[in-house]
Amino acid sequence: MSSTDGTPARYLARALEIATENVRNDGGPFGAIVVAPDGRVFEGVNRVTADLDPSAHAEVTAIRRACHELGTFDLSGSTLYASCEPCPMCLGAALWARIDRVYFAADREDAASAGFDDARFYRYFDGDPTHRDIMPVAALELEADARVAPFAEWSRTSTRIEY
Repeated sequence: MSSTDGTPARYLARALEIATENVRNDGGPFGAIVVAPDGRVFEGVNRVTADLDPSAHAEVTAIRRACHELGTFDLSGSTLYASCEPCPMCLGAALWARIDRVYFAADREDAASAGFDDARFYRYFDGDPTHRDIMPVAALELEADARVAPFAEWSRTSTRIEY
């Protein structure tokens, strides 16, 4: 956790600063900050190669840090500042975390020109089935009771935590 003076431009400047610092420390050129409703600031940098974790994008690491330190999976009221336009995975993480708003600096074309081209991932989700050839996804036929058994158990469990 760190702090800034509280203006969106300064949060975004800090995301760019930690992204640049991460490159100097053999990391990827991405940084992100989650600002909680109470003003607490949680930073994250790209750790994909350092942690051998393809999901360790800066936005995801910032969200994980914020959730862990705040003791919640619900970041409603929070804002995410990213050094670059979030990829589909990071947008999904922000949606699941209930982030209210996202601001970014560089866009996907800037990232592509630096060798980080996730255009095929955006195309994958655009609804055109011809773009699904990079990774086919299909349901297997199972008996209905077996297919939904985890959901049935969830529905019967009185101690579940809704999300």
